[in-house]
Amino acid sequence: MQLRVAVCFAVGALLVAITGAEDPYKFFNWNVTLGDIYPLGVRQQGILINGQFPGPDIHSVTNDNLIINVFNSLPEPFLISWNGIQQRRNSFEDGVYGTTCPIPPGKNFTYILQVKDQIGSFYYFPSLSFHKAAGGFGGIRILSRPRIPVPFDEPAGDYTVLIGDWYKANHTILRRVLDGGHRIPFPAGILINGRGPGGASFNVEQGKTYRLRISNVGLQNSLNFRIQNHKMKLVEVEGTHTVQQTYSSLDVHVGQSYSVLFTADQPGQDYYIVVSSRFTTPILTTTGTLHYANSAGKVSGPIPGGPTIQVDWSLNQARSIRTNLTASGPRPNPQGSYHYGMITPSRTIILQSTAGQVNGKQRYGINSVSFVPADTPLKLADYFNIGGVFRVGSISDRPTGGGLYTDTSVMGADFRSFVEIVFENPSDIVLSYHLDGYQFFVVGMDGGQWTQASRNGYNLRDGVARSTIQVYPKSWSAIYVALDNVGMWNVRTEYWARQYLGEQFYLRVYTNSGSIRDEFPIPKNARLCGKAAGRHTRPL
Repeated sequence: MQLRVAVCFAVGALLVAITGAEDPYKFFNWNVTLGDIYPLGVRQQGILINGQFPGPDIHSVTNDNLIINVFNSLPEPFLISWNGIQQRRNSFEDGVYGTTCPIPPGKNFTYILQVKDQIGSFYYFPSLSFHKAAGGFGGIRILSRPRIPVPFDEPAGDYTVLIGDWYKANHTILRRVLDGGHRIPFPAGILINGRGPGGASFNVEQGKTYRLRISNVGLQNSLNFRIQNHKMKLVEVEGTHTVQQTYSSLDVHVGQSYSVLFTADQPGQDYYIVVSSRFTTPILTTTGTLHYANSAGKVSGPIPGGPTIQVDWSLNQARSIRTNLTASGPRPNPQGSYHYGMITPSRTIILQSTAGQVNGKQRYGINSVSFVPADTPLKLADYFNIGGVFRVGSISDRPTGGGLYTDTSVMGADFRSFVEIVFENPSDIVLSYHLDGYQFFVVGMDGGQWTQASRNGYNLRDGVARSTIQVYPKSWSAIYVALDNVGMWNVRTEYWARQYLGEQFYLRVYTNSGSIRDEFPIPKNARLCGKAAGRHTRPL
């Protein structure tokens, strides 16, 4: 452990010398291990971080530098990715296989992240080998700097709430099923902060207001969150302060994060916190407890019901989530000062979910291409100009209508272009998609086929800016995004079995300027693997 601490602080000292000390540094040492967990009453092998399941929260402030030394004590390679953290000019640190070499068993790697110009609620997760089905995830919160106004009073308490569907089978068994070309079964239950029914509890005092940072870290299902007899005020979505609307329950699609405020304004007793699956048969339900300090009794009565299969209910709620244009974001200027609706996109990209068989095995893809990893992280191959690893343009920016096939799919895009991306979901399930490295503006979603006439219904004023968007069954969702972050960025479904079986690609946002104003050089401590092995980063 002393060696790990020494490595971590050496890297930190080097960074201070290079970048100056105006933004604080926070240091973390994590040991990733396997351990027995019992979230649904049976023993499983879970992935623990410093002995914890879920892993420890990361607390930070806008522009903080996070130095996270990860020691891999698993018997197989491991990586952590940071859902919603934009890695400005630095996709090398993104922690997915297209950007970062895996940490070998018994070795460590120190992530050097800066939460540049960000606020809000996010999470981290293990990105390789279906590890996400075993744990290794945790919450990330980025607070505003002290002099930046926040559009609500500081709450009496601030809780991370990680919800997600869960299997009783170990991740190695699930992975074996997928590798064999089969679908995995329906999940066994739902967890709240790593605990099964009745296991999670949150303490409150009567009359006080609290913040919940809710992230769906599960594997496939949209989940509805509600608190018995309490209303929730939505205040933030993945780094954007929202119009403060009140909801009795909230749909949180897989991969998404929401912040709500609620006031403990009911008689002093315990109340159910309920999480249930949406659009599924059967419906999975779990409960936690909201415990009043002056509680006169335990939870009672029937578990409060919620929406089940109603798509229109969820769609209308999604459309009601909008940006608070007058609130400050990470900077003092109002969030509405960027008028995205007045910019004409230079390009339209249409991405359609695809499913099929390849060589007799179940695969998934986007625009008929099912992604397969190369032997070298794509970002390293790009940096060192190594041929034969990937080809820009190996995925079309329109659906092809052809049969599904495998490739290491990379789409090219120009730095500083402003693009429209339409996600089309022809399946009968809800899918959600995440774009690493960015926030994008949600401008529209609806059922049926997207056409150019669909733009007439776009929200060009206060669409919420976020990094993960849901697409309802046989529907489309549209976003606008300013490609102002050079790098190799993963575009993936958050439906994890489909992601594992190829429903992802990489967006290469490129400039030939070679300037550190546009992209940082490769980290000095970067691991080099595959065809990049034996090359050199930069002098230490």
